[in-house]
Amino acid sequence: MLPMHSFVRMLAVSLLMTGFGSPTSAWGGEVPSLSSGGEEAVPVNVSVLDNGFPIRAFSVSLPPVDQADVFMDFVANDLAPAGINTLVIRVNWDYDFESHPELANPNGWNRRQAAKLAALCREKGITLVPLINLLGHQSWAGKAGKLLQVYPQFDEKPHVKLPQEYVWPNPDRLYCKSYCPNHPDVHAVVFDCVDEVVAAFEAKNFHAGLDEVFDLADINCPRCGGLDPARVFADEVNRIVAHLRPQGVRLWMWADRLLDGRPDASGFGEWSASLTNTHRAIDWIDRSVMMCDWHYRDAEPSAVYFAIKGFDVVTCGWERPDITQLQLDDMLRFRQHSSKHLSKRFKGYMQTVWSSFGQFLDEYRNGSDKEHCAAGNYRYFKSYLQRFSASGAETSGAPASESAPEFGI
Repeated sequence: MLPMHSFVRMLAVSLLMTGFGSPTSAWGGEVPSLSSGGEEAVPVNVSVLDNGFPIRAFSVSLPPVDQADVFMDFVANDLAPAGINTLVIRVNWDYDFESHPELANPNGWNRRQAAKLAALCREKGITLVPLINLLGHQSWAGKAGKLLQVYPQFDEKPHVKLPQEYVWPNPDRLYCKSYCPNHPDVHAVVFDCVDEVVAAFEAKNFHAGLDEVFDLADINCPRCGGLDPARVFADEVNRIVAHLRPQGVRLWMWADRLLDGRPDASGFGEWSASLTNTHRAIDWIDRSVMMCDWHYRDAEPSAVYFAIKGFDVVTCGWERPDITQLQLDDMLRFRQHSSKHLSKRFKGYMQTVWSSFGQFLDEYRNGSDKEHCAAGNYRYFKSYLQRFSASGAETSGAPASESAPEFGI
């Protein structure tokens, strides 16, 4: 059997009609410059964008309440005019929960503020997707997240203590803690919180995170010890799907745990793929899940793998416009040169932001001296969409005159 990386590459090469890194875009026009300055100002043609990138997403953490008005202004006057039609907002435990006051952040967003954002997104034609990290990411560095602070009994590996000074790598291979998905009481709590957030943001899609899960099926866990980690992972994903489906809500997730990261497979490693044998779960997971396939340092063609497995997939980038150019071009080629069954599964692109919204906005408005930053990448993403819109998505279409702003400015 071919290793997965060879399989995916072979499929991708058969789909791609021009080479990676070409100065010509996938629609036949010039790509935006990565180094020239200037602000794009031409309104986008949404119908053209929908043809090439049905989902044009922006993902960021929920800002503090005192930045709510600034954030909504950004949504209304920057995201929407740029053609962004999906907002993935990472709520996590920074919400004033009514269903579980013990988990509430009294200084976080509440139902009234969430409804205001939902109304704005509805007005602007933006799909709002709230996110709470389920399963993994229940700690960061040396601090437990709110769920495990209040319910330490949910910890998958309670014998591994959080250090005062966190370093990676470490002997315990502690990245972020997970809750035990087989604890009899965990879902009564987390699903209440999910339901509250979904209702507050008036959402028909919910993102459960599920990325970078290292603590799973631990041998010392009285419930999970000795179980197949792929089965445990698949069962948790399907459990979430089954909970959301009666409400008419679709599950989204980061897709990394479903890729085999071993050198003799994809070779992607343990971050944007898995080295803990969870990759086999892909064949047991409900096909309704929206896969968010993230790669930040290389334009890996793994979206093809997810599409062939029957999933809708969005490619996700972060802070490198050269990689984003390849990812966007790939998405267009996959849509253009696949069978009708595969083509419809390639859904688009998501710009992720892994700093606070405040830091992002400062770098976006005032520039940054960083070699790589999400603000510069978002500018490039906007410019690419504008060029694609102006081309009319025709191979002979002339590119717009604007170029991408200088990286980080």
